[in-house]
Amino acid sequence: MEAERKIENGSLWLRWCWVLLAMPPAMTDLLDIWAAHSPVAGHAPDQVTVDFLLPTGIYIQMDVPYEATIQHIKLLLWKQAQTFPLFPSLGEMESHMFECVNQAAVHEELEDESRRLCDVRPFLPVLKLVIRNCGRAERLLDSKIGVLIGKGLHELDAINDQEVKDFRSKMFRISEEKMQRVQMMTCMEWLQACFSPQLEPAAGSTDGVGDRPADLKVIIHFDQSQDSTSLKVPSSLTPSELMEMAVRKWLTTHAPEEEEWRGQYVLRVSQCLEFLCGNHPLIQYKYIRTCLQAKEPPHLTLVHTSTVKAMFDKEMSAIGAVVSRKSSNPPLPLPPKRRVPTQVQTCVWDVSSLFKIVLVKGSKVNAEETAKVQVRAGLFHGTELLCKPAVSSESSGRSDHTWKDSMLEFDISVCDLPRMTRLCFAIYAVMDKVKKQKSTKNAHINKYQTIRKAGKVHYPIAWVNTMVFDYKGQLKTGDIILHSWSSFPDELEEMLNPIGTVQTNPYTENATALHIHFPEYSSHSIIFPPFDKILEKAAEIASANDCIPMGRGGKKFHIELKEIMERDPLSQLCENEKDLIWTLRNDCRDNFPQSLPKLLLSVKWSKHEDMAQALLQIWPKLSPRDALELLDFNYPDQYVREYAVGCLRDMSDEELSQYLLQLVQVLRYEPYYDCALTHFLLERAQGNRKIGHFLFWHLRCVNCGCKSLFIPHFYYPLQVEALSKLKSVNELIKLGTIKNARSKTKEAMLTKEAMMTCLRQSGYSETLSDLHSPLNPNVLLSGINVERCRYMDSKMKPLWIVYNNKLLGGDTLGIIFKNGDDLRQDMLTLQILRLMDLLWKEASLDLRIVPYGCLATGDRAGLIEVVSSADTIANIQLTSSNVAAAAAFNKDALLNWLKERNSGDALDRAIEEFTLSCAGYCVATYVLGIGDRHSDNIMVRSTGQLFHIDFGHILGNFKSKFGIKRERVPFILTHDFIHVIQQGKTGYTEKFGSFRQYCEEAYLILRKNGNLFITLFALMLTAGLPELTSVKDIQYLKDSLALGKTDEDALKQFRQKFDEALRESWTTKVNWMAHNVAKDNRS
Repeated sequence: MEAERKIENGSLWLRWCWVLLAMPPAMTDLLDIWAAHSPVAGHAPDQVTVDFLLPTGIYIQMDVPYEATIQHIKLLLWKQAQTFPLFPSLGEMESHMFECVNQAAVHEELEDESRRLCDVRPFLPVLKLVIRNCGRAERLLDSKIGVLIGKGLHELDAINDQEVKDFRSKMFRISEEKMQRVQMMTCMEWLQACFSPQLEPAAGSTDGVGDRPADLKVIIHFDQSQDSTSLKVPSSLTPSELMEMAVRKWLTTHAPEEEEWRGQYVLRVSQCLEFLCGNHPLIQYKYIRTCLQAKEPPHLTLVHTSTVKAMFDKEMSAIGAVVSRKSSNPPLPLPPKRRVPTQVQTCVWDVSSLFKIVLVKGSKVNAEETAKVQVRAGLFHGTELLCKPAVSSESSGRSDHTWKDSMLEFDISVCDLPRMTRLCFAIYAVMDKVKKQKSTKNAHINKYQTIRKAGKVHYPIAWVNTMVFDYKGQLKTGDIILHSWSSFPDELEEMLNPIGTVQTNPYTENATALHIHFPEYSSHSIIFPPFDKILEKAAEIASANDCIPMGRGGKKFHIELKEIMERDPLSQLCENEKDLIWTLRNDCRDNFPQSLPKLLLSVKWSKHEDMAQALLQIWPKLSPRDALELLDFNYPDQYVREYAVGCLRDMSDEELSQYLLQLVQVLRYEPYYDCALTHFLLERAQGNRKIGHFLFWHLRCVNCGCKSLFIPHFYYPLQVEALSKLKSVNELIKLGTIKNARSKTKEAMLTKEAMMTCLRQSGYSETLSDLHSPLNPNVLLSGINVERCRYMDSKMKPLWIVYNNKLLGGDTLGIIFKNGDDLRQDMLTLQILRLMDLLWKEASLDLRIVPYGCLATGDRAGLIEVVSSADTIANIQLTSSNVAAAAAFNKDALLNWLKERNSGDALDRAIEEFTLSCAGYCVATYVLGIGDRHSDNIMVRSTGQLFHIDFGHILGNFKSKFGIKRERVPFILTHDFIHVIQQGKTGYTEKFGSFRQYCEEAYLILRKNGNLFITLFALMLTAGLPELTSVKDIQYLKDSLALGKTDEDALKQFRQKFDEALRESWTTKVNWMAHNVAKDNRS
């Protein structure tokens, strides 16, 4: 009877569990039982009660250790299960594993049994025991990859999409081959490949250091020893020569028997895992040059090769476990294939019929009962509409709709469809025009309304896109159901969204579904011809047109062509200009090779006779920076994008890192998973550790689904696990502050103490220790300095975490963890600041920019690097005054603060640092239109460097109150800044003149690279950033850089803005005063 009751309860629990598995993602903050059992919540029990569901139908409830591993819990369960019925039918323990519902309400298989229960954090404490279906090694790898990408691989298997399967299989094969090549490397080859140093231009080129010293002072540390020494060496010395000197000095103070160690060392940057490999002069290494610019001695560590060998063996072991996993489960040999007769195919160029589709049905259409529903369909190549859109008849009904004239025919022949044609749909409601209502209840609907003729109003309901050809180049046929999207961008082409994804909405339960049918035009499959056939066709057309002149020539047309080619990427081309460019395409190739993007925009892609792809074979290679534009959505052709990727191969790893954010975003533009850009990114990621690291995090943040490339590394799971712990701490602090909101002082003390208790717990301290920093994989974080950790008093309660540097004793690193804030816009702005810094340095202008680290690690979560020895302008001002309102008007506060920290020559250097950095940020914030520049968003280092933080408002989106703009100046240039620049002297001195000259020079350098900035922002249009949603937003850059004007006119405009910033600086002081008073009241 007891056994029957347990089996019955087990079946009830089983049904309840699978109901949970079917639940959609939900708000978990209030239901997180792991939060309730944490020290921040007030108690931390050793045990937690878990319900276990066995495959025999038995239900067991048992207390297990909170920090126990899954493997240990399974062992405890196995002992307990022996006392229950049906135990013998369970079989071997190793043939079973646990499943649970995780915090995202998603079914997760716990194949990796080394994880602890408190790290897994099931949605509810329920574990289901199941039988493994395939080889342990393969499932373990899949489980680890699932944890890394935040999505179980079984979800991808459930899609049952052949393209996804083919792509994953191909990418894994390529990755495995690469890893096998890595296994063939020697230890030193691996070191140079993985930790290759960043190099600056060779001697004799512009480097921005100024007068290069003949000698430099280097501090040499000895690994595994507290000893250090300083050496004065020529800047032209090589690392191997420096090592010889350092080892010789080491041996003078150590026993003679250590002589045999000579030549068995490598030089490492002391603070991080960056080795000075190669035989370049010291001055060429970026770290050395950065130290020289900061007037600081470089710190290098002598590391014995045995330490490097241990790192190498650890990595080879991790790679070997992945590469050899298939050999442990070898597949059965396949029977010999029968020879299949070649399938007859029809070339698309031979099909002259007009293209058409059939609308079968629309379901779950969210429209009012009185509204009529229509479907609009358009064929696009990039943003170019290939022909007039087709519109269905009107349909009435509730949620399900069919259309009387279900066939939609397009005014374009099948033979003229480009390979990358996409079919875009818009479903919309048609209603009679009504009078404007005063109520704002449905104001959000009016955002998208489009008023048509005959007094009708069209309300967009949903949109969806699909490709006309599949990933193998075959014209689609048959039925397909498209689950659509309901959120619309700001700019629409006939209510169609060609720039949107071709992936359908995965949340099918509530999405509007459009059932369509692609008709057949031939008894055989219709294929787009391969590249060699395209070249053959181009040759035929060229030979037929030999008698026709390819250009109109003449000086007049050449001048006109030059003017067109010098326009920025946002400038539109009229039809006459497109015709001129296409006619003079050979002139463009010979005289304006960088004009390729404009030539491709002039191609009539709706005429298959215009073979632009053939031109790519004879076109000169573009510079990587120019080639980036060809990855924009306007250039969808497969061969154009392959050409662009070919140009990017000339990029160094350092330059590629600079543009990686955009290249990952561009993957969204790729209609098929298997493309040249995917191969390129994977290849470079597996060849350079830093690129692989940031590619992993960018992909995880963008959530490219099946495009989550295989970049194996053993430290990614540790980082993901650590971030999960930090998120848990942050959520618990938020919970604690809500509970104790009445008593702010008491709440702050209790919550901070609880936070420190939590971080000291082994479950947290172990997970958060011995990590590669996500902000920089070359930095090793040893353990948390708990006493110096805190949380910040802003809405999302960011965590201020202080780490000890594992590689350099006594050195600490600060990291801010944010949960609830979108850091992607900050990440983009800092990337552009880093690029500006690079461009200025290339022109021998070092403006001492501080582009600190910032990394979005997931949905509204991320990390920010803490800049050491720095404080905000607000704190500096408030410290110098007893009255918050008066603090903003104390112009001596900043200069006095610098004087307290610097004296003599050091003060002169600090003033110079301030002057240069202030000039850089004045120009950068003006060009990028950075808003919300209050005194807590501008900081100064003790060395004098000024820098800006928090970039929530860019591209001219300045904050306003009651409809009045709070920021009236183009950039921040207050009189206390001028006071520092002039070292307290009144009147405009020579130093102020130099400052102004720096600003003008910096502005003109950015103008020369205006097209690059526009391209980089354009590539981010689909990222979903709040202030970068359309081309109109990028127009701000064009205006601030005065593109289209001469340098003289642009400089005149900038000087006017400079004078305006100086003249209206009193308004900035008033804003700062208001901010200081508000801050004082909050505290």
